[in-house]
Amino acid sequence: MSAQPKRLVIATRQSRLALWQSEHVKARLEALYPECRVELLPMSTQGDRILDRSLAAIGGKGLFIKELETAIERGEADLAVHSCKDVPVDMPAGFDIAAIGEREDPRDALVSGRHTSLASLPPGARVGTASLRREAQIRCRRPDLDVQSLRGNLDTRLARLDRGDFDAIILAAAGLRRLGLAARIASLIDPEESLPAVGQGALALEIRSGRDDLKAWLAPLDHEVTAQCVRAERAASRSLGGSCQMPLAVHANRDADRLHIKGLVASRDGTRVARAQASGDPADPEALGLALAEALRAQGADEILAAIPA
Repeated sequence: MSAQPKRLVIATRQSRLALWQSEHVKARLEALYPECRVELLPMSTQGDRILDRSLAAIGGKGLFIKELETAIERGEADLAVHSCKDVPVDMPAGFDIAAIGEREDPRDALVSGRHTSLASLPPGARVGTASLRREAQIRCRRPDLDVQSLRGNLDTRLARLDRGDFDAIILAAAGLRRLGLAARIASLIDPEESLPAVGQGALALEIRSGRDDLKAWLAPLDHEVTAQCVRAERAASRSLGGSCQMPLAVHANRDADRLHIKGLVASRDGTRVARAQASGDPADPEALGLALAEALRAQGADEILAAIPA
């Protein structure tokens, strides 16, 4: 490894969850390199500022990371810490994911003060989510529910639930756990009922391409099993043209010597669903992701995606 770093700057969004994630990485780096000064550069992104329209309508998840990438490009920051599910599967030229941190609970969580599960929600109950993936899977199983768009950071969404705008909201369990809010979870949703998003629960560390020194410094933060799973998930999504404009779910897990992956493509109203799964060698996760994408195509995924309005 090259000489240890003297100073590292982490670009981060300003939300409480984003700051927690960046502080977590900062603490890991300080433990690895005691003589290094690690600083945070909090920034507001376009995705944080525009809350009155869906992500699909304003350009996708890349709006959460563009300003952070600009800070890296200008030399104002060395790396950015992201929720992996917010990182587009097609990285912009000049940027790489240097490490993927160990995954938290990847499941979706139902949050409600009055109801304990999706099944217990009465017909017409108002359910909030910002995810077309979640919306499609809810509509598939509970077409009688009123699913509405809910944008904003985690605290904003919880506040809207608490003031009665919704009967329940669906959030990533990982974020709630990381912020010490696990008690707000009414129930965890089984992946068979709501398959997680690509990369859900994992952290991605983004750097400029060609920074071999920085990649070596960040290597100890790369969690092998999580990285294999996420690489498989992202490969499947990339093959299918995955973006936040489509209801697409992919989730992988690994046992002793096999990687297992499941995927789902659905119409937004949940009336058409393609499901598939595959298993393969953990040493070649991208190949497994491509195999899953082909299996989904065999179930009609391309036709479902082609019918989704641009």
